[in-house]
Amino acid sequence: MDFAAEMKRLVARVERGIDLHLPAADARPARLHTAMRYSMQAGGKRLRPVLVLATAELFGITDDRALPAAVALECVHTYSLIHDDLPCMDNDDLRRGRPTAHKAFDEATALLAGDALLTHAFALLAGNYADDSTLARALLAELADAAGSRRLIGGQMEDLLAEKNADATADDLEFIHRNKTAAMIEAAFALGALVGQADEPAIAALRVAGRDIGLVFQIVDDILDATASSGVLGKTAGKDAQAGKTTYVKLHGLATARGIAVERTESAIAALARVAADTRFLTTLTRELIAREK
Repeated sequence: MDFAAEMKRLVARVERGIDLHLPAADARPARLHTAMRYSMQAGGKRLRPVLVLATAELFGITDDRALPAAVALECVHTYSLIHDDLPCMDNDDLRRGRPTAHKAFDEATALLAGDALLTHAFALLAGNYADDSTLARALLAELADAAGSRRLIGGQMEDLLAEKNADATADDLEFIHRNKTAAMIEAAFALGALVGQADEPAIAALRVAGRDIGLVFQIVDDILDATASSGVLGKTAGKDAQAGKTTYVKLHGLATARGIAVERTESAIAALARVAADTRFLTTLTRELIAREK
């Protein structure tokens, strides 16, 4: 397996899917749809939609059946980034190496673009899987749970509450990132597996892998925020420390944070090994996450 070639192939499929499944930039109101595309087509790692497609391929889905689900997940992820960057949240100027949506357009347009991407995600699932009502319900329920008040949004709320909280605990940190970050990566595995009609033991193992990979991704993000430059990251470096955020680096220190990332990586790989399919790509991707530079 050529990992780099496989990643390039999957990312290209994601980019094609985003262009296909978003409203045209000139559709009325053009400013809103242009802002949606501006944020969705800004590049990035495309980790979540790639995981949807790669997981579906484990179970023989090599056509575009999983593509709407992958794009829907990326819509939700991008909406969360747009809102996270707003002045009332992290107040950031850079995202994926260019001005954030509220800087490129304005705060109100950015807010509405995020809202529109969130609702568009569910329209994609309802419309593209309408011929299989059982699958459509499962996909909608999965994404709604991952993006809801107990998971993605709940984790964001707890993250805001933890700012400048000198009493934040390891349990608080685990809750924040199991939900703010890992929930969406777990959902990526689950969405791909559902499209692939995987059995329950396989889905359960993939959920464990997604949870652990999500935590690794966040720990490495925390490390990079503390050690890398804005030019390398494509977003403002050092924002976590400036905001007083509770991070793995702040709570545990760099060395221990790296050790936790290694432990979670091995746990994820062990979970992938329990799936009766060719998980070499996903295993290599998991190892690549801990070694990434941005």
